[in-house]
This record gives sequence, C-alpha cells and structure tokens, in this order.
Amino acid sequence: MEIRLLRSEDSTAVSEIIRRCLREINSRDYPEEIIGRMCEYFSPERIMQLAEARQMFVAVDDGTVVGTVSRDGNKVFTMFVQPQGISRGVGRRLMGHIETLAANEGYEYMETGASITAHGFYQRLGYLDVRTSETEFGFNYILRKTLRSRPTVS
Repeated sequence: MEIRLLRSEDSTAVSEIIRRCLREINSRDYPEEIIGRMCEYFSPERIMQLAEARQMFVAVDDGTVVGTVSRDGNKVFTMFVQPQGISRGVGRRLMGHIETLAANEGYEYMETGASITAHGFYQRLGYLDVRTSETEFGFNYILRKTLRSRPTVS
C-alpha cells in the first residue's frame, strides 16, 4: 500500500469512499438528515477545495484509492477508509503517516474531532478525550495524542 498526496483525479474516488462510509457505517450513529448533509458536503469539488486548504493524503492499494486523511499542521481532518477495508490497518497507516509528518515538524501533539462512530478508533491509536462539541454535523469528540519524534518519512 502506498500513501501519497491526493491528486485531482482522486477526488471522485475519495468522495465515493467518504459517502459510502457515511451511509454504511456512520448512519448507525447519526440521523439520516445529518448523513445526507454530510454526503452533499463531500462532493468531488469540495474534496479539491479541501486539498487546496490542507494536506490531503490517500492510501492506494493495487492502483485503487482505499482511504484518505487530511491534516493542517497538527490537526487531523477527513479520515475515512473504504467500508470493506476497515480493520485491515489502512486507517492506522494513514494516521501514522500524518503523525510522523507532524512530529518531524516539531508538533508535540495531534488533535482531531471524531464522530461517535470513529471515537473508538482514535482511542485505540492512543488519542485521549479532551472535550466534546456540537458541530453542524452533530455530536463530536475532540481528542488529542502526544507525539514522539520519529524517523523522517521519505
């Protein structure tokens, strides 16, 4: 599996991964109305706008985009993995990649907002609850993880 920066031709695949996760996984924890708004938000065009505002990465396996994560400094955004790829280490690899980048840039911690659905995933990676918040997309956990210096990513 390769982790690389998002390319414009990846935007449709990333949008589809996010929308599938929202409909198939997050819909267990959030009402249909919120899922619908989130699906509208994550259009291919919006993915490209987000990629211009922050670093957006994709995990590619055998030529297929299987996951995505983005970051702005030490803040994590938009972490999604194809539903059939969940529990196969894709999310862990994506998070490790951006944590290493942030640590090498001198950040002491990573912070993320997590849905009810993703809360346990981040806790398993060592993220600790800081607070909760309400967003336009519903209830959200804010979590933080202390970083340690790591070898440079090539």
